[in-house]
Amino acid sequence: MSHLDQRTEDMIVVENRKVNDYYFVLKLKPEKELPAIAPGQFVNVLADNSPTTFLRRPISVYDVDKQANTMDLLIQIVGDGTESLSKKQKGETVNLVYPLGRGFSLGGVKKVLLAGGGVGIAPLLYLGKMLKSSDVEVTTLIGGRGSDNIIETSLFEKNGEVYISTEDGSVGEKGLLTTNTVMDKVDVFDRIYCCGPDPMMKAVASVAKRNQVDCEVSLENMMACGIGACLCCVEETTTGNRCVCTDGPVFNINELKWNS
Repeated sequence: MSHLDQRTEDMIVVENRKVNDYYFVLKLKPEKELPAIAPGQFVNVLADNSPTTFLRRPISVYDVDKQANTMDLLIQIVGDGTESLSKKQKGETVNLVYPLGRGFSLGGVKKVLLAGGGVGIAPLLYLGKMLKSSDVEVTTLIGGRGSDNIIETSLFEKNGEVYISTEDGSVGEKGLLTTNTVMDKVDVFDRIYCCGPDPMMKAVASVAKRNQVDCEVSLENMMACGIGACLCCVEETTTGNRCVCTDGPVFNINELKWNS
């Protein structure tokens, strides 16, 4: 996708759905028809009501409803910027630059595993929906510290089977996502798609490599501009330093130095 396809525009808040004390979902609607958005792409949101937040916040696209012409963003409250966005009321506007980045590969698969930790589940909902619509068998594995981090599982269940791991055992299997029983038989999948904290993604990538399963990860490097100008999100890859915001955020694990 070229920068010519990108827009900067105000969207109307159709709904601000509180998931729990840590997460909320903004359902946004533009005046014009939404452009094509690939699973794994993101938006850069202006937190205009937060005087301490100078840079836009990169947020994964959680879902797209083409018929309703709406886009959902799942947001975790981690600072002043996201806190201010959590207070947005229905009818107010949010300014976005979008769609940004390179998304997931969709072709050449029949059976896939989506693995997400915490807010890393965000890009996997829309991905699962798109894969299911292409008759791909989707299994989702969600991990978190405790039950507060395991959210909206019923939405993921619409795409296929869902497995859960929590470190405190409050929901699903006790332990890390990578120790879930699903990870014992990953060789049945054509591809693993993963997003979450770095240690989790590296552990999933290691399992994928060991079992010779294709694997794509969505990196969550700190981003400022979203267009490859500021260079604060650079990642070392097998083809040199690349900007996560433009060359990613999705990379095949074979492109990343942390698996060589």
